Amino acid sequence: MVQGKILLKPGTLWTSVKEQTEYALQCGALLSIPTEFEFVEQDGVHFLVRILSNLNRKKAAKEKQEKQSATSGKEFNPFLPYEKDLFVADISDTHVCILNKFNVVDYHLLIITRAFEEQESLLTLEDFAAMGACLADFDGLGFYNSGKTAGASQRHKHLQLVPLPLAPSGSQIPIEPLLTSVQFQNLIATSPKLPFLHAFASLAPHWVQCPFTAAQATLEAYRTLLDALDLDPMQSDAYNLLVTREWMLIVPRSQEHFQSISVNSLGFAGALLVRNAAEMEILKAQGPMTILKNVAVS
Repeated sequence: MVQGKILLKPGTLWTSVKEQTEYALQCGALLSIPTEFEFVEQDGVHFLVRILSNLNRKKAAKEKQEKQSATSGKEFNPFLPYEKDLFVADISDTHVCILNKFNVVDYHLLIITRAFEEQESLLTLEDFAAMGACLADFDGLGFYNSGKTAGASQRHKHLQLVPLPLAPSGSQIPIEPLLTSVQFQNLIATSPKLPFLHAFASLAPHWVQCPFTAAQATLEAYRTLLDALDLDPMQSDAYNLLVTREWMLIVPRSQEHFQSISVNSLGFAGALLVRNAAEMEILKAQGPMTILKNVAVS
């Protein structure tokens, strides 16, 4: 891919996100799920835990999708075509950016491939260039749930991006204080304070200013971390990927749920989601870090 194929005009994405969010809420395309939140502390991390107030909208939409799939005989794909009212921007010739229809976090974006690719497939130069173009416009946390076991809810390949800070107070990313003590061996680091298998790499902060030039470097860092963890996505090895302007973290996954609590990449950033008071009680009784350890690989 050459640099000329980035279609996103620098400095425009954040304005487009806010404008499209307002429009999509007004026309009913964006169905935000209200939540309350509190902090739950374990092992020096103040985990941000959101509790859902109402899942009826998402449940109804899922039932509609299942009915469409049964009628057509094909699995429903909400990204092909995507809803025009959720469209934010053309990122490149291979990726577009849309709003997450059932967002819990404000301004939650999906970076989707124009053509169908499996969610379990390896990330590519084009994927990292698209994410880099978005991160160049506003500071956020990018993430990728590689497969259902890692918390992916759709088969069509999509990266995700949420603005920072994740929490209204404290660290921008709750887990980040544990990443300040990482220990490097060559270009790969681990944190002694994370009780599960993982691999960490630093990124040069200026990389986002040249998404295509830097995409090769971030792609190489990603492949190095996969190799270090002996992960092979082609063999359905599931993992979560977190990316900021400064670093990249990969966590292999062993299961999607702890009891009834589903965990995706945001869990490993220190932001968890529970569906009801009963799940909140489970989380508090077990501890959020303990839950992460159980769904990761020890």
